[in-house]
Amino acid sequence: MKFNLGGHINHAIYWETLAPISKGGGELPAPGPFTEQVNKDFGGFDRLIDELSKRTVAVMGSGWGWLGYDKTAKSLRLLELPNQETLGPEGVAPLLTIDVWEHAYYLDYKNVRAEYVKQVWKIINWKKVAERYEAASK
Repeated sequence: MKFNLGGHINHAIYWETLAPISKGGGELPAPGPFTEQVNKDFGGFDRLIDELSKRTVAVMGSGWGWLGYDKTAKSLRLLELPNQETLGPEGVAPLLTIDVWEHAYYLDYKNVRAEYVKQVWKIINWKKVAERYEAASK
């Protein structure tokens, strides 16, 4: 049950995190609370993307790279979780996830996970990520 439910939750978040380029995919969010938090915690989006990419590519086997909001620390956190684990037990609100199960990228990228992670940033729906941050940080 935990595995199947985790897979459903993680994929629901993942699909909402993506958008075609024609619908804003890859466009960084407008200045606002989320952008300010990214700048505070990472010094900007370039470092956030670089750090989350490295951690996501390094997931052993199948799993997920996550950007979440830690309500206790009032900061953004990067996590990598195996299999279908969710952020719920971590006490962190999910903002963005990258699926690194092979089914997410094998047809286009074969076993080159790093290239998939590099390319997925072109379709990240940052507007949705910012909306999740604003809801989580209230």
